[in-house]
Amino acid sequence: MAKILIIEDDTTFAQLLEGFLTKHGHEISLATHIKPSFKLIENETFDLFLIDYRLPDGIGFDVITHNRNLGISTPIIIMTSFNDVRTAVKSMQMGAFDYITKPVNPDELLMVIKNSLTKKEPNNVKTEVPEADFIKGKSAIADRLYEHIDLVAPTDMSVIIQGESGTGKEFAARTLHQQSKRAGKPFVAIDCGALSKDLAASELFGHVKGAFTGALNDKKGQFEAANGGTLFLDEVGNLSYEVQIKLLRALQERVIQPLGSTKHVAVDVRIITATNDDLLNSIAGGEFREDLYHRLNEFKIQLPPLRNRGSDLELFINHFVQLSNRDLDRNVKSISAEAKSLLLNYDWPGNLRELSNVIKRMVLLTPGEVAQVNALPDEMMISVNQQTMPGSSSDLKAATEQNEKTLITETLIKAKHNKSKAAKMLNIDRKTLYSKMERYGIA
Repeated sequence: MAKILIIEDDTTFAQLLEGFLTKHGHEISLATHIKPSFKLIENETFDLFLIDYRLPDGIGFDVITHNRNLGISTPIIIMTSFNDVRTAVKSMQMGAFDYITKPVNPDELLMVIKNSLTKKEPNNVKTEVPEADFIKGKSAIADRLYEHIDLVAPTDMSVIIQGESGTGKEFAARTLHQQSKRAGKPFVAIDCGALSKDLAASELFGHVKGAFTGALNDKKGQFEAANGGTLFLDEVGNLSYEVQIKLLRALQERVIQPLGSTKHVAVDVRIITATNDDLLNSIAGGEFREDLYHRLNEFKIQLPPLRNRGSDLELFINHFVQLSNRDLDRNVKSISAEAKSLLLNYDWPGNLRELSNVIKRMVLLTPGEVAQVNALPDEMMISVNQQTMPGSSSDLKAATEQNEKTLITETLIKAKHNKSKAAKMLNIDRKTLYSKMERYGIA
């Protein structure tokens, strides 16, 4: 049984959730606004927070930030409409464990709650994920990505991995570690977005007993935990300016100083960082140190969004179906043509993370061997229809990125698959056409 705080301003829906989860053995507390929930969070201990994204006096981010500032690592699940998936992904970047879209499916809700309760990770340190749960792409863009990884992995160069949320930055970091000379040593991953300003320095560098209120014992930091291996700092741009100074010194001098201690500890770690924003923008805004950036950016790897992965998308779909069959004890062997078309034409703002969630939901709602379109969110159909609505122009340069695939496909049909003619109709050269066909998986 878990003690769950539900923050939801729709009282009828909140009561339905309370009744449903109570029947499944959970103890439920309710709040309809953010400010009253803060008092509950500060005075009681919960195992899980189930939070509506849009609330009368704020948004779900406010609760995430409040918990982070208090050093609370209790899992948070964000409830949101399908149209707010991008926001839900941002919530996960800030430290939410997962999200679920409304209308909430009861079986899906229980699955997400179970995952959050069984896989929660204390102290914002990410646990090892089995390599079998990942799959490499086979497209040209994937080949280039892994060429860069193969090139820099054997070195000790610091690497920045840049890409949208959900594109697999941690997997890329683990791959770098596994292919390095440090592979037999620890790989420690820290979500900097979930670290409070007050606790970040302690988490990274450790502290001695009495260093601050609540420091009841000595604690080793993650630099020491990763000694000899690799330290992966996800969303490094979220570190405070003060912690950035300490991090720069640790990289320059290869020593750390635990909080409250006068001793220096020698460390030998390789640093890999990740960000979903260009840190140059943060430097221009005075939020990130330029000297630290150059220390971290000895090599940069850019991860492409899922919508640009072309033929890899179908490969990932099949892979996630297999994983979901294993995890949910299902036997989905194929996907109907209508459902497959919807999956292939959606733009996936949440990238691999969103794809994994949608496929797991689809498999959960499929009792037989063939997944049908009704196992996918209805809003996906609306989104796909909007993004593939053909325009009046046949000039590709004037088309939006979402319309490109449809426009190229239609033009190829008109040109009877004469690529030279199609490129001329689209007002691009043949090399660009071939590149875009590879990107979108157009045969």
